[in-house]
Amino acid sequence: MGSMGEEIPQTDCLIVGAGFGAFTILNRLRNLGYKVDIYEKGGKSGGIWYWNCYPGARVDSDTPIYQLFDKELWEDWTFKERYPGWQELRDYFIYVDKKWNVNKHISFDKHVDSAVFDEKRNQWLVECADGSKIYATWFLPCIGFASRRYSPPVPGLSNFRGDVYHTAVWPQHGVNLKGKRIAQIGCGASGIQCAQESADDAKEFTLYMRTPNFCLPMNQRKLDAKEEEEKKKNGTYEKIFNDSRKTFAGFAYDFLEKNTFDDTPEDREKLYHNLLIEKGGFCFWLNTYKDMLFDPKANQAAYDFWRNYVHTRVKNPEKQELLAPKVAPHPWGTKRPSLEQHIYETLDKDHVEIIDVNKHPILEVEANGLRTDKGLKEVDVLILATGFDSVTGSLAQLDIRDIHGNTIADHWKDKLQTSMGIAIPGFPNMFFLYGPQAPTAFSNGPSCVQFQAEFLETFFKQIKAEGIKRVDSKKEVEDDWTKRMHEKWDASLFPQAKSWYQGSNVPGKRVEPLNWAGGMVEYVDSLHKSIENDYQGWNVTK
Repeated sequence: MGSMGEEIPQTDCLIVGAGFGAFTILNRLRNLGYKVDIYEKGGKSGGIWYWNCYPGARVDSDTPIYQLFDKELWEDWTFKERYPGWQELRDYFIYVDKKWNVNKHISFDKHVDSAVFDEKRNQWLVECADGSKIYATWFLPCIGFASRRYSPPVPGLSNFRGDVYHTAVWPQHGVNLKGKRIAQIGCGASGIQCAQESADDAKEFTLYMRTPNFCLPMNQRKLDAKEEEEKKKNGTYEKIFNDSRKTFAGFAYDFLEKNTFDDTPEDREKLYHNLLIEKGGFCFWLNTYKDMLFDPKANQAAYDFWRNYVHTRVKNPEKQELLAPKVAPHPWGTKRPSLEQHIYETLDKDHVEIIDVNKHPILEVEANGLRTDKGLKEVDVLILATGFDSVTGSLAQLDIRDIHGNTIADHWKDKLQTSMGIAIPGFPNMFFLYGPQAPTAFSNGPSCVQFQAEFLETFFKQIKAEGIKRVDSKKEVEDDWTKRMHEKWDASLFPQAKSWYQGSNVPGKRVEPLNWAGGMVEYVDSLHKSIENDYQGWNVTK
């Protein structure tokens, strides 16, 4: 308290969110001597893994790359499964909390409401929903790309007398779905995981599907602790982390240096079989021929192989056509495939019905079920697996004002634009991780935030050494980056899919590339070049 009334506290760096991005950057900034605070709207750390607790929620990146890359953390922690589930990820965040003493920096249940840059002080004035305020010289929203859920405009939803659950805000105490009649809308990542986990034990399960999910076998397995320890000792873990720096998507594998039709049909079949069935995971997507996402014929060859494989697992002819149709609704791999363990066997069961909402739209939700032109389907539980207003929705929902008083949503009114997916002109001293126009959705999340944080660490070292008070990204860098974004996007097959990659999952949202499609290596290189040669990408005030 000061004599003039209550004094507003100050910090060097305020991070919003307490997930992977926040933890990665926190440790680097505090090691450089910055005072760092984290505001998290949830009750615990973990970011998306605090909210993600719907049935079957788990990662789709292999161990060991789905964790912080710091040796002092991974040498004492080993995941139990190749693809950890949400419970194990929460345990992991508790482990990191303790090891790094992160909690002393975090205020939980702290919802940032607004942030305004004070030109006289060169600081952000941040206000929270509880009325508290703080001044921060550097403002770092690390809220990820999926923090704003999307609920579809289903007519009559409020009439339903049963239970309604959205996968993005699943009750923390869990839900017993055994023996229930369940309807689920949506079959993206959360939809596939949720259906796979809950449909088997349901009395009846009805999936309302707009577009089939081109799922890949997860090849999930328990990890052998001794084997993993050996990998840590013999340098395998280090090699995997280093390999992820050199690849398109920040995974430990990359596209092959050859095109689809360089191989004979026999060799191609052999490779597809190896990638899809033996290796599993994203190998069929990101470890395949380099022309698969660019050449329609190459893409068709991949789709045909995938489709034939799915048909060996689904016996019902009608369901075969719904889940892996003769004519693909979009090129293979232009929507993020989901990894599955037994989804096709589950959906093939007699008590499971799939309704194509393109042909049979939901006319209305009534008190006891959902009506289409096929009649009324009576259900006890409705699950909305309808995802997020992804990538841009997270930042645009916040009341963050630039130096002219405009919000981020105002800045993006006509088109999405950022400086290299990490800053926005007119919003000085603000950097965001794992957001729009970065490799975000085309990457392994922890790799993306690791490489962005390394760039910021370099930048913040120089800021401290040179006594820099204010950094603002240049408009011409933003223009150039947005132009490059569109060039990379348009050179691929991605624009042909109605996907959240370009905002077309939300009715009325402008369709445009939201993620950098030029690969991780070129992205990281662009970041570091922007501070070489006397801060060519930045206006700097000392």
